[in-house]
Amino acid sequence: MKGKAWKFGDNIDTDLIIPARYLNTSDPQELAEHCMEDADASWVTKKKSGDFIVAGENFGCGSSREHAPIAIKAAGVSAVIAKSFARIFYRNAINIGLPILECPEAADEIKEGDEIEVNLAKGEIKNLTSKMIYHAQPFPEFMQKLIKAGGLISYIKKKLKS
Repeated sequence: MKGKAWKFGDNIDTDLIIPARYLNTSDPQELAEHCMEDADASWVTKKKSGDFIVAGENFGCGSSREHAPIAIKAAGVSAVIAKSFARIFYRNAINIGLPILECPEAADEIKEGDEIEVNLAKGEIKNLTSKMIYHAQPFPEFMQKLIKAGGLISYIKKKLKS
C-alpha cells in the first residue's frame, strides 16, 4: 500500500470521524462523504484513494459505533497509523477489514503530505519522503486473513462456501 499521509492529533473520537448527524444511514459511500468532516472539513475533497490517516494517542475514542471505521474504509483510506487506538475502535476496525497499525514513532515523525508505503504482513512503515523505516507489531496471521477478506462477515462467508 502506498499513499499520502494525512495527520490528525490525539483523541480523535468517533464524532470527529463521522459526526452523529450522519448516523441515519449505514450506506458506506454516504458515510465516506462526511468522513473526518468535523476534524477537517476539506479533508474528504483533498484525500485520494490509497492515502493514510496518521494520528496521535487514543484514535477512535468515544462511542462504539462501527460507522467510524466503515466511513474511513469507504473513503479509500489504506490504513490508519496511530500512537494508540481506543479498544472498541480497534476491534471494530478489524471486524470491518480496516487495516490499523500502532506505531508511536511513525505517528510522531511522519509529516502531513509525506509519501508512505506500508507492508501489513511485516508491520513495516516506510516514509518514502524522509527515507525512514518504522516497525509496528504485525497482526497475527488469522487477523491478517480477516483484513484481506474485507472483514469478519466476509471472512465467515468465504469459509462457509469452501
